[in-house]
Amino acid sequence: MCKVLKVSRSSYYRWFSCGPSNRALENSLFTDLIRTIFDSSQRTYGSPRITAELNRQGYHISKRRVAKLMRLNGMRSKVIRKYRITTNSNHRYPICRNYLNRNFTPNDLNEAWVSDITYIQTKQGWLYLTTVIDLFDRQVIGWALSTTLYTNETIIPAWKMAVSKREITKPLLFHSDRGIQYASKEFRKYIKSNKLITQSMSRKGDCWDNAVAESFFKTLKSELIYHHSFKTIEDAKLAVFEYIEIWYNRRRLHSSLNYKTPKEVELEVNNLKYVA
Repeated sequence: MCKVLKVSRSSYYRWFSCGPSNRALENSLFTDLIRTIFDSSQRTYGSPRITAELNRQGYHISKRRVAKLMRLNGMRSKVIRKYRITTNSNHRYPICRNYLNRNFTPNDLNEAWVSDITYIQTKQGWLYLTTVIDLFDRQVIGWALSTTLYTNETIIPAWKMAVSKREITKPLLFHSDRGIQYASKEFRKYIKSNKLITQSMSRKGDCWDNAVAESFFKTLKSELIYHHSFKTIEDAKLAVFEYIEIWYNRRRLHSSLNYKTPKEVELEVNNLKYVA
């Protein structure tokens, strides 16, 4: 073998007796750490988020090296499927102007909230998820699950949850699509009851006007919904609760938040206000 590879026998024995290199030992350590983070994310994290999590833990490693180790060890994040948007805007209720105008980066908490509704399939029938998201920390502050699309089972309970968590004490912009639930008389009563709230709606057929709400649903479906076949509605409800309250709000690193969790951003802002 030494003759074929054109190396001396002494070099071969020196290599054989010295054991694994420091680089190899480092790669073995990082591979174990990467696999732990990958598995704890339910195999949803790719190299950027795993790199960010390792850096948070005090390990200095590049995204390129993480990606290489993941590839060599067969770790690949779940495949993202196309997400279909559905909105029932065929109604005669009043439509609001688009005051948000795609400004998805407010300066503080409770300046701009966005909302949307999506569907989840179970073997017992359809389940509908309504969410309210604060654009500043991207946290799902209000949500509701229902088996119908009635206003009093979708946006109203989601809205009540949101305002119970965050008191509205300054001007708030609430943005959604033109769905009948948001334009209905029942929901508009809640908006008009507080003069600090301004309602905003997307332009017709333009999903980009509500891109953050749509992005959350795309993430939810690619990381959870598309990888499960829910036998019952209760199974789906439990899975969605765990995803939103345990994983997404508190543990999932968000790229637009400089790889912090929504809860971390909320706590940082509140602590700064308390100190001030």
